Amino acid sequence: MSLTGLGVLLIGVAFLLLAIFLARVLNRLAGVLNGVNETMESMPKQMNQLLGETGNLIHTSTQTLADTNKKLEALTPLFQIVGDLGDTTRTYSSSLVDVVDSAKSKVEQVNEEKRNQKIGGMYGLAALGYYTVRKQSDAKKQKPVRPRKLYATGEQRAFDIERMKEEAKEAATTGKYIAQDK
Repeated sequence: MSLTGLGVLLIGVAFLLLAIFLARVLNRLAGVLNGVNETMESMPKQMNQLLGETGNLIHTSTQTLADTNKKLEALTPLFQIVGDLGDTTRTYSSSLVDVVDSAKSKVEQVNEEKRNQKIGGMYGLAALGYYTVRKQSDAKKQKPVRPRKLYATGEQRAFDIERMKEEAKEAATTGKYIAQDK
């Protein structure tokens, strides 16, 4: 065999090895493309399931929102009662502080008079009792006074709660949600 024949034989073997290598690579590529095809075929089923679950989630959220609104509506009077009770308690406690302060100043005055004039403790005690009884009767006659700012704030909160209830009812009935509330 001549050198030309040997060169042609080597080129033939090289092409054969190249063809085998390319066949293996193309076979693996075909396997990958088959996997992609199967994935793409199952994609619509998965999307339909996902959309169904999303619809169920939105429906459940709407029901939960409506239930929360009903419960909030039931609790609103309780909050108003607690607020009124707080106002009344604050008014009476401030009256009690006034009585205690005035009694304290009276006691100090009585002690000072006792030292200066050596008057017996019965007169001071009687004056203190009379003053306390008089202050209590005056406190019972007075109506509790609400500060304007607290009242205005309470009214604003009540208005805001009513507005939120209306918006929630409208959103629940129409199925629309406000994007800025997220």
